[in-house]
Amino acid sequence: MSGSNFVDYVKIYCRAGNGGAGSAHLRREKFIPKGGPDGGNGGRGGHVILKGNSQMWTLLHLRYKRHIFAGNGEGGGAQQSTGADGADVIVEVPLGTIARKENSEEILFEITDHGDEKILAKGGRGGMGNTHFKSSTNQTPRYAQPGESGLEETFILELKILADVGLVGFPNAGKSTLLSVVSAAKPKIADYPFTTLVPNLGIVAYRDDRSFVMADIPGIIEGAHEGKGLGIRFLRHIERNSILLFIVPSDSNNIKAEYEILVNELKMYNPELLDKKRLLGISKSDLIDEELKQEIRKDLPDISRVFFSSVTGDGINALKDMIWKILTNF
Repeated sequence: MSGSNFVDYVKIYCRAGNGGAGSAHLRREKFIPKGGPDGGNGGRGGHVILKGNSQMWTLLHLRYKRHIFAGNGEGGGAQQSTGADGADVIVEVPLGTIARKENSEEILFEITDHGDEKILAKGGRGGMGNTHFKSSTNQTPRYAQPGESGLEETFILELKILADVGLVGFPNAGKSTLLSVVSAAKPKIADYPFTTLVPNLGIVAYRDDRSFVMADIPGIIEGAHEGKGLGIRFLRHIERNSILLFIVPSDSNNIKAEYEILVNELKMYNPELLDKKRLLGISKSDLIDEELKQEIRKDLPDISRVFFSSVTGDGINALKDMIWKILTNF
């Protein structure tokens, strides 16, 4: 998932189809000059529908398709024939996509399951034909209902990545390196901050052909909830992770302080994030010896933690075991 191909925010203009007009037809046949009303109903206007697709990871396909129009319903006909419904437009989106109207923070719905379909813009109803208006006092109505207009609206689609484990840490903490070691993902890795500019997903193989999904979230800095650094653009991806794995390098000046800063940023963005299960991974443990590890352990926060090295592989299996134990004990 390269940076240029990852799109998690798009604005689209949708126009659902108009409903077809009802028919005001009067039956006229040989030997039946006054057969009465027989106009049919108009067809429904087409909907714009979002559909979940588990094989998609980005909203890139909508970046250059900002206008989506559904088909109009056809008018009713004679002999009480109903007009055809307008063609629906189905837009496939990755799981974790939320929809809301432009200039509104209210979430209309979220797509979380493969094949899940939700109507984004509803087509107009078809008008009723004149047969519906026939009565004892009005036996030959010469009017029918027009079709309703379909919804026209600009919507915002946002992607919140769905993953079992979200990696949280400062830039250059070793998150991308860990993901590259435990999965087939190939995130950009370099020895400078903000190497990761987009989230990366990887499927981590576990024992007995089991697996879980890990997401590398771009690095957080102090003040991220206020828009500093990469800001809150990627904090929302953490909302859809089952477990938060905090990564702090072993050569940090104060591991506990860094962890508390990260926790505070999540709290300031969304306090509910603190209800998620948490793990602390001390990366780059190949840089320190066992004696120093013992000293560091004395001042670590009171949560499950593990020392690991993505370079030597030390502690990686222990980390996987801890993650799997939490995932299966929810």
